[in-house]
Amino acid sequence: MPTLKVITLGCSKNTVDTEHLLSQVQSKYEIVPEGDERGVDVLLINTCGFIGDAKEQSINTILEAANLKKEGLAGRLLVFGCLSQRYPDQLPELIPEVDGWFGARSLDALVKALGCKPDHKAAFRRVRTDGHPYAYLKISEGCDRRCSYCAIPYIRGPHRSVPIATLTAEAEALAAEGVRELVIIAQDTTYYGLDLYGRRALAELLRSLSAIKGIERLRIHYSYPQAFPEDVLEEMASNPKVCRYMDIPLQHISDKVLDNMHRGVDGAWTRELIRKMREKVPGVVLRTTLIVGHPGEGPREFKELMDFVEEAKFQRMGAFTYSEEEGTYGAVHFKDSVRESTKKSRLDKLMELQRGISLAYNQSRVGSVTNVLVDSVADGILVCRSEFESPEVDGEILVKYSPEDFGGASAQSLVGTFMDVRITGADEYDLTAEVYHEK
Repeated sequence: MPTLKVITLGCSKNTVDTEHLLSQVQSKYEIVPEGDERGVDVLLINTCGFIGDAKEQSINTILEAANLKKEGLAGRLLVFGCLSQRYPDQLPELIPEVDGWFGARSLDALVKALGCKPDHKAAFRRVRTDGHPYAYLKISEGCDRRCSYCAIPYIRGPHRSVPIATLTAEAEALAAEGVRELVIIAQDTTYYGLDLYGRRALAELLRSLSAIKGIERLRIHYSYPQAFPEDVLEEMASNPKVCRYMDIPLQHISDKVLDNMHRGVDGAWTRELIRKMREKVPGVVLRTTLIVGHPGEGPREFKELMDFVEEAKFQRMGAFTYSEEEGTYGAVHFKDSVRESTKKSRLDKLMELQRGISLAYNQSRVGSVTNVLVDSVADGILVCRSEFESPEVDGEILVKYSPEDFGGASAQSLVGTFMDVRITGADEYDLTAEVYHEK
């Protein structure tokens, strides 16, 4: 069989796209893992085109692949995903060594180019590209929001929910392969269902997924704050399979900046939503992302943001500097007036504040007992997560492996299992723990 390899860049949503693509072509190709350095007959690159750094990484990866093709280590070179969707005319002229460019909105053309027939009846099938006991479940595509800084709606198109029956079948297949935790993702997970069912149906989806044997955890990412469906909080509080963890990108707190961002909420709404989340789901861990240096953010607005982070004490937080993206409302109507040096300085100050908050939260957990999922093994250490840590973006709970603790079972055999541990140490990111034996 001819060999095929996919290099996947960008977010977890791209990973899901790659795995769906591979399920459509696996009957005609030997799938070569991404880390395998041998030459292949077909090399695919799934690109990201969201912001400047991601675009640069995608271009560099394509150029490196073009060199591999020149050296005879790749036969055909095909590129798909967000970057080629965003720049369909410019890229073929820029990199003529690529044999075919395909967008992000449909994989059918790429499947056909690979000599296979698209099978929409098998839309739930995936070929896993890693051995983790968790998997991302993409519940919708595109976005109807028009945040002024974001190019995703122009790249991915309007919001399109995946039917509950299809997602349930996909989750059942993942569970059969050993997946124990599903991370629910979309451009906006709380918008799920409006186009199909005329209502926000995320809570309904959670109930359907939680009934699947083998799936023990459901984690929600990318929740938009406007018109947040409160039945999701009720499900989180009452359903033991739904992690008490909410990823909700807030982006800012200043009314002026939020208005410029076209977020559809103000600071008062944001504060009330956070209060409601913590009231209705005791012990919930909140993760957010913020943008500094957006047009309209002066010293006063940045101080308001710093005060808000100090006040809200998010257990998890990421932050980015504003990147002006062509084609967006912000690029057309606003001047990118904040100097890059000022953006970086503000980012450093914000993250320094958050490091202290994260450290205090982690230290407060020392001595507590928590249930963890073993994700992997590294150098005699079990790399684990509780319901309060999301894969790839949060810290980990590190447990030293000892055969005596597990009746002689090998460390590798523990991957995908759950256990109780006692937290013994903490830094601003990771925790250390020991196996807990109830007396």
